[in-house]
This record gives sequence, C-alpha cells and structure tokens, in this order.
Amino acid sequence: MTAAVRPRAVLWDVGNVIVRWDPRALYAKIFREPADLDRFLSHVCTADWHVEHDKGVDFAENAAPLIARFPEHEARIRAWDERFDEMLSGPIPETAAVIEALAARDTPQFALTNMPQSKWPAVQAISPAHFGLFRDAIVSGDEKVIKPDRRIYEIVLERTGLAAGDLLFIDDSATNIAAAMDIGFHTHHFTDPARLRAAVERHGLL
Repeated sequence: MTAAVRPRAVLWDVGNVIVRWDPRALYAKIFREPADLDRFLSHVCTADWHVEHDKGVDFAENAAPLIARFPEHEARIRAWDERFDEMLSGPIPETAAVIEALAARDTPQFALTNMPQSKWPAVQAISPAHFGLFRDAIVSGDEKVIKPDRRIYEIVLERTGLAAGDLLFIDDSATNIAAAMDIGFHTHHFTDPARLRAAVERHGLL
C-alpha cells in the first residue's frame, strides 16, 4: 500500500508512549534482591505469560496453571492483577504536550493498545484529560487480537473510517511499527520522548 503524502490523524500506542508501564515498578517493592526480581520476571511472570492477558484471557484463568507450577510465588503472581496500578508511573510529559497541541488543531486522535480490558480504566485514570481527547480507543483485550497481527490494524481502519495512509501511527515497538508500515500507515518509532514533536512536525501535523 502506498501512504498518502501527509497523514491527517494520529494513532497512539499507550504503554511507554503515553503512560509509563513497567512491572519492575511493582516487583521492586516485593523483592529485596534485584537478582530475585530478575529471575521472577524471566521465569515466572514472563512477557509471554502476560501477553495472554492482552489477548483477552482472564487473569484468574491465566494465573491458575502458573500458580500450580510455582506455588511458592502465589501471592506474587496474584499481585500482577491485584496491584497492576503500581506498574504505572505516570504520563510522559512530552507526549502529553503533543496530544494537547494536536487537539488544539482539531486533529483526530485515536489509541491502539495491547492491554487487558480490565486494566484499561486504571490506565485512563493516569491521564484522563489526555485520553478524553481521543475519538476512540482500540484495546486488544476487547478485540482478542494483539499487535502486530494484521487484523488489529484492519479493526483500526474499520473503527476510524480512515485509510491507512491517513494515519500516523506512533509506537515504541519496532515490530509493531513494521507491521503497520506493511499496511500503509505513516509511522514513528517512539524511542526518545524528546524527538516526538519534531517527528510529528515532519509529518505536517504540527
């Protein structure tokens, strides 16, 4: 697909683009030794385990086999769900400023996030004024499909009524960016908040 000359709307990733999310923010409170924390996140509550929540799998259902394997970590495993908000450590100021600037120009803005649906309200509560400026949010836990699966980008186009070339997609995952580029989205790989505004300006949106 060939992208249009300039996008006219922005599609935002959420975690570590709009708000900071890091399981270590929680588990550093639980484990005294960094090596124990590293071992837990690499062998027990892993990224591959968590991605099932993003796909819409219920936490209790996903936790049960893990607790059976690691009964000594039951409380720590359950903390992932019960204390999820402690993984969130606030909005990213540079992103907030760009969202506000785009809203002032009445630029349509949308969110596309890999996230359990049950946690979406807590994430929005981190920065309600900014999330309130979005016209829609596509949450993987609702759709039962995650980035970088092509289907979730197709859902974005269906929900927004826009063509891929109308959208600038901003995400911190190179894999997600590559998948969006294949469909024809304009993209910005978010690696440094300080570079965000300039990237949006290069696309003619500010």
